[in-house]
Amino acid sequence: MKIIPLAFDSFGARSMATFIEAETSVVIDPGVALGPSRYGLPPHPLEYQRESELWDKIKKYVAKADVSVITHYHYDHHNPNEVEIFRGKKLLIKHPKERINFSQKKRAAFFLNQLKGITDDIDYADGKRYEFDGIELTISKPVFHGTNDRLGYVIEVCIDDGKQRFLFSSDVEGPAIQHQLDFMLECNAETVFIDGPMTYMLGYRYSAKSLSESIKNLTALIERTNVKTLVLDHHLARDLKWRERLKDLFEKANEAGARVCSAAEFAGIREEMLEALRKELYARYPVK
Repeated sequence: MKIIPLAFDSFGARSMATFIEAETSVVIDPGVALGPSRYGLPPHPLEYQRESELWDKIKKYVAKADVSVITHYHYDHHNPNEVEIFRGKKLLIKHPKERINFSQKKRAAFFLNQLKGITDDIDYADGKRYEFDGIELTISKPVFHGTNDRLGYVIEVCIDDGKQRFLFSSDVEGPAIQHQLDFMLECNAETVFIDGPMTYMLGYRYSAKSLSESIKNLTALIERTNVKTLVLDHHLARDLKWRERLKDLFEKANEAGARVCSAAEFAGIREEMLEALRKELYARYPVK
């Protein structure tokens, strides 16, 4: 199994798009978007350029994939306006009507309508296990998108090729909640991609208690599973000080012989957290 992060916040735009190269190849959450406002500023032109570049890359990998997984219906995780990329593809998607909030239910209905005539090989994947050539793919029951159900639910993904396991959390914003952690512990993966606590909104939309619970749960993941590489990105990579805030976790990981890094570090490329740097972008490259 080869794990290839395609687009993440540490790459310069909001996304968790990931490609798993195996006997049956899987793309998870092929979408990318930009934060509409940060520091009172709209996205900088350089962010729009990066978003376009990453979307082109995602489309190329969707073409290679045998299976596409959509964990929920926010636009940084799926794109309902370019569904042609899914022509003839197998889609495993979050249930569009169960354990879902009103906003995502509307988006799911629109997405499914757009897919008519593109593919009818669609399965609602919540809580299911699939066996494909060379891999076993397990989907969690729906878990909170964040610390409650206000933003709806997401599904987590575990892929096992018989030699190693990979876990993809989707938008758990932590995990700060026990039921989000439970599936992660059951998966017992060596490589784990988690979106991390939403520290860039600490004290506003994300509490100090949730951050504390997230660090406790991430520590439990390190101590109680076989994880060797823990990639933290997405929500967490919108905070330039995320490593400082998770200093204790880095120490625990080091003691356990595990690596904690961003998706950009995992991919071996330069970290460019453009949303977090938006104020600096406008200062360095003024926009008329």
